Amino acid sequence: MEPGSRGPAESSDWEEDAGIEIQVADLGWRRMVRGVDRVARRAAQAAGARLVVLTSDAEVRRLNAQYRGRDKPTNVLTFETGDIILARGVVAREARREGKTVAHHLSHLIVHGALHLDGHDHHHPGDARRMEMAEARILSRLRVPNPWKRT
Repeated sequence: MEPGSRGPAESSDWEEDAGIEIQVADLGWRRMVRGVDRVARRAAQAAGARLVVLTSDAEVRRLNAQYRGRDKPTNVLTFETGDIILARGVVAREARREGKTVAHHLSHLIVHGALHLDGHDHHHPGDARRMEMAEARILSRLRVPNPWKRT
């Protein structure tokens, strides 16, 4: 994202508290996750994130094409400016496919994005395992089940 750019949240409903900003740019998030602002804020606070934007698949697809050259939506995008941007439809479909609540999957992806911003990655098996373990530790503090544990 461009320095100083506010991303997709120009006409959004947003709430700011304790240095954490949650922007709900796609109001469908409010219908899909009860208390979505609280869910996102708790995950962001636990992981050390500052800005979470909850938007549409179309907006994430546009940003993904513009900044990563990939013309498709993805679940979460992170930018060096600290933005963590999530696509409502992708997150919902993944949660349904994986048998998770959307709230739990949203929390996981916010933590995942924050860890990327903190320098974690998952391109190599050892790095992936360390990142998964960090995600599980943070999510356990939120009482969100370990997404990597097979039941």
